[in-house]
This record gives sequence, structure tokens and C-alpha cells, in this order.
Amino acid sequence: MRSALDGDAQAYQRFLVAVTPHLRAMARRRCEQYGAPAGEAEDIVQEVLLAVHLKRGSWDPARPIGPWLSTIVRHKLIDSLRRRGRHVNVPIEDVIETLEATERTDATDRMDAETVLARLKDPQRDIVRSISLEGAGVRETAERLKMSEGAVRVALHRALKSLAALYRSET
Repeated sequence: MRSALDGDAQAYQRFLVAVTPHLRAMARRRCEQYGAPAGEAEDIVQEVLLAVHLKRGSWDPARPIGPWLSTIVRHKLIDSLRRRGRHVNVPIEDVIETLEATERTDATDRMDAETVLARLKDPQRDIVRSISLEGAGVRETAERLKMSEGAVRVALHRALKSLAALYRSET
């Protein structure tokens, strides 16, 4: 790399070819260590090579190159993890028992809901009742009320926002 910084293009080529397997191993190790998919390592290597190319002038030839490269690998892995976000995939079969809700047919719950709904304006009340209480879909509700699906969604959103405000003011 020192020769490459002095303008030797062949030395730079040899450096990149020689360092790439080490970067790949480092990236794989870091992916494994931080729980990133193994396939992410090759993307990280490519990003590291690009960063080395763009930032090679920032390396101090008086210092070892290993820690400089290791820092770049670590930063590129962190960037990759941030872009990907944290996603956990759990098969539905593993949690289906915990998702099953018991059917509630308590008449007082229905009366409480009707009391609160009575405070909404007419189309909003019908939309909330249809979708939230009766389980109808947006399309079905829109057809029944002769409204567009978008208008039903907007009215539902506004109605739920109003209900939330009513609830907050009463508690």
C-alpha cells in the first residue's frame, strides 16, 4: 500500500488482490459474531474495497494497515446492519396458540362500545361499527355506504383518532 500511495498502480493491484481474502474472512467472522446473514459478508467486502480505494489517502503509512482495515470492515458491517434493520422471523406455527383470542360475547362490552360510538358523527359511526365491530371489510363497507374505499379508510382513521381523544379526555 505504501508503494501504491507513491503512485505504483501495479503495487496497488497486488495489494487489493492480496488483501481481499483477509477482508472476506474478517467480514464473515464479523457477520457471524453480530448475527448478520453470511451472504452479507460479500457485500461488505465490496463496500470495504470501495472505501479503501476512496479513502486510501487517509491511511497513515507510519502505522500498521491491519487495524485501519479492521475499522473499515466494522463500520461497513454496522452500516449494513442499520440499513437492514432488526427483523426477527418466527414461524406462525410456533406461536399460534398464543394468538388465538377467546370469543367475548359480553353484552356490557357491546353496550359500552355503542355508547362511545354514539358520540361520533353519522358516517364515521357506521364505518367503525361495520369494520371494527361487525368485521366487514373496507370494500364491503364502501359499497354499502356508497363511498370510495379511500374515503372509508380516511373516515375510519379520523373516527379512531376521535375515539382515542375521547378516551384520553375521560381517563
